[in-house]
Amino acid sequence: MSGGGPGLGWLAYVALTIVTWGLYGLLLHAGQQAMGDPLNGRYKAFLFVGVAYLLTAVLAPLALLVLRGAEWHLPGRGVGWSLAAGVAGAVGALGVLLAFGAKGTPAVVMSLVFAGAPVVNALVSIAIHPPAGGWGSVRWPFFAGIVLAALGGFLVTLYRPAPAPPPAKAIPAATAARP
Repeated sequence: MSGGGPGLGWLAYVALTIVTWGLYGLLLHAGQQAMGDPLNGRYKAFLFVGVAYLLTAVLAPLALLVLRGAEWHLPGRGVGWSLAAGVAGAVGALGVLLAFGAKGTPAVVMSLVFAGAPVVNALVSIAIHPPAGGWGSVRWPFFAGIVLAALGGFLVTLYRPAPAPPPAKAIPAATAARP
């Protein structure tokens, strides 16, 4: 599938990202809890997110570049922006873990992240790369979408599901049988 043509093949990659990023918060929360360390579990989970990035985002592209015989000219500007993107992603992942540690649930935290991030992206993108004709040329449905995304985040927070009660402790059979 080529993302450069006029077709819609790029949507398959968008779908891949939606599914994987949609699962990200749930998997991260599960990893944090499975560490069995209420004080440091989130940092242990974050460490393994870094290991996964090393495997997925460092070693895999390095192997592809070597296999494709890429030239190794790396312009400073490209390296700088790419490192900034990596730092932004890592800080965001840490923010998600800290939100979980502060009693946020995956359903609410990730809904807010995925409602708020597109708003930030849209506004900053238009500020950096203004459309032909300036802000005045942006049609009202664009702004309506931003307002609806923000409203969605507000509603998810306001009407978040109540957490499940803690499981009842089982009474040992020998204790329960005593008169």
